[in-house]
Amino acid sequence: MILKRAEELGRLVGQSEEYQALKRANERLMGNDGLKAKLERMRVLQMEAEAKLDEGIAPSEQTRAEIDALMGTVQSDAAYQVFVAAQTNFDKLMTKVNEQMFEGIRLGAESRIITLT
Repeated sequence: MILKRAEELGRLVGQSEEYQALKRANERLMGNDGLKAKLERMRVLQMEAEAKLDEGIAPSEQTRAEIDALMGTVQSDAAYQVFVAAQTNFDKLMTKVNEQMFEGIRLGAESRIITLT
């Protein structure tokens, strides 16, 4: 019963405007080859920098400068801005969903009435 309700909740979330906007924004972002390449390059550089830091070595000034330049370019792109806004709105929805679930759990734990529906 719980899993069936979870599936129904998942379906409703998938149909929500927040999820649909996030899906469209992600498709737009992934459809922009130039932006996608910059994001990938930035990800690789950040992973390399983190690996160096784990070894106690600071990333080079050149690496830091390239990351900063890529970050500035990416953040100024309209498709990226739309994606970030859509992600934020979806995260807010999921936070509210989780809060309501925890409230339901609290109420269910306090209730002496057992329901099977």
